[in-house]
Amino acid sequence: MNTLATVAFKRSIWQPAIMLTLGFWLSASVILDWVIMPSLYLSGMMTEAGFTTAGYAIFWNFNRIELLSAAVILTGVLALSKTKHNWHPNTIVFAIILLTVSLLETYFLTPNMCAAGIHLNLFETATVPASMDLLHGGYWILDAVKLVTGGILLSQCWRVQVE
Repeated sequence: MNTLATVAFKRSIWQPAIMLTLGFWLSASVILDWVIMPSLYLSGMMTEAGFTTAGYAIFWNFNRIELLSAAVILTGVLALSKTKHNWHPNTIVFAIILLTVSLLETYFLTPNMCAAGIHLNLFETATVPASMDLLHGGYWILDAVKLVTGGILLSQCWRVQVE
């Protein structure tokens, strides 16, 4: 019996998965941070009593999507680091930074912003607390880190795919 064994080169599914996930995540972050939240802020909704609940619902859902995206990206980067010989080792660090940013936004910043924005006294007028500006600043800094790191990781995936 003669059997022919052929070894076919199979492309990894991880690289397109990383690129699609990064593209989705970064574009959704830009839309949320540069379109939705500024329009809500400029319309005066931050002084409304129900804004904290609405903001928490928006960010609770979005942060869970971010965690899922960061997990897919880290898994893909770890898988590709074992199979690709021209894969840069710093990509693992970038993927860990993305996961760390997601964890900080999900479990530290968003709950603290919502806690600072809750109005427990019905007889007071709704004002934005001073601590909220500090938390928003931290959120913007983490989002800038996320966008820069995600862009670097996306360009690394694109460069390896082209080669």
